[in-house]
Amino acid sequence: MNKKRIAVLGATGSIGRQCLEVILSHPDRFEAEVITGKNNADLLIEQAIAHQPNMVVISEVSHYNRVKEALALYPIKVFAGQESLNDIVALDNIDVVFNALVGFSGLAPTLSAIGAGKPVALANKETLVAGGSLVMEAAIQAHAPIIPVDSEHSAIFQCLLGECSPIKKITLTASGGPFWHTHADELPLIRKEQALKHPNWNMGEKVTIDSATMMNKGLEVIEAHWLFGTSWSNIDVIIHPQSIVHSMVQFEDGSVKAQMSHPDMRIPIQFALSFPQRLPLDLPQVRFEQLKHLDFYPPDFQKFPCLELAYYALKQNGNMPCVLNAANEVAVNAFLNDRIFFHQIPLLIEKTMQAISFIIKPTLIDIYSTNIQARNVAQNLLTTF
Repeated sequence: MNKKRIAVLGATGSIGRQCLEVILSHPDRFEAEVITGKNNADLLIEQAIAHQPNMVVISEVSHYNRVKEALALYPIKVFAGQESLNDIVALDNIDVVFNALVGFSGLAPTLSAIGAGKPVALANKETLVAGGSLVMEAAIQAHAPIIPVDSEHSAIFQCLLGECSPIKKITLTASGGPFWHTHADELPLIRKEQALKHPNWNMGEKVTIDSATMMNKGLEVIEAHWLFGTSWSNIDVIIHPQSIVHSMVQFEDGSVKAQMSHPDMRIPIQFALSFPQRLPLDLPQVRFEQLKHLDFYPPDFQKFPCLELAYYALKQNGNMPCVLNAANEVAVNAFLNDRIFFHQIPLLIEKTMQAISFIIKPTLIDIYSTNIQARNVAQNLLTTF
């Protein structure tokens, strides 16, 4: 069997690093053909030496010379910039594009890969949040499969394999993040060090803060809508602190399928790369006799208004999810840099959504324009906080 040649976008991030672990654990099945990073040049150099890819891309052009000099003795081609990233994912020597980029930056290379007919293992939920209709339409036209990597969407994908019946309801599970048991009155006192301590998952800073505000789950609701063609009204969120059940699908006869496993992102990462096969993975197994209970609770929309904002954006659709995403990226960055308090994140997002003109059927140009406009508005609003 020929090895799959993988382009790992965002290799220096948490999900990208775990993807490289999976590739390394199955050298007879996978190889890292391309790895990319943004600012962490030192780690990208280290990864390139360890994995010996054919090509490396450093998105931040100012790091190009350092990366190129460090890899000068190796047979590795070095490129820089966003355009290089968009071009490389379409090359013939790539079998699967694994998109673990963070934020809106993941949209362009996803569309480039799809345009070249490449399967995309998608860990960048913002691609579908910002440009869902355009991405899915392009994927259908190019016959390019999108395989979800998020644990929740991977779970749904797995539950639907072999099914011919329509979905009645999707239930996305959420851990509740670090503040599920925190009283709403205490949220203004939350510090970023607390918000970055997720109880179950080891993720990057942006995704971890999104989990703390539950915006991450809101983005996943929008992503699920596009991936599985399900109306917002048939997508529920439920708090499941143990993170053993990763999501569920209910069918018209009342049957419910759930995918369960130890909470480790290498499981959905590996499945996205190996699909339609499953490969061995040396991780703890679910021991049902050791599970004292599996708990499920409805989400608190008042304590976590970001989730409600995401549902509102999806109901409106058009360019509103793009606005939501752009404002959230600005808000999270502002919180991480001590410019706003934790409880002000949804306030900044909501004010930005109110300020942007609604476009019911945006073009790709509209999406890019909306993203820039929403970021500018959010940045300007920061001065009022």
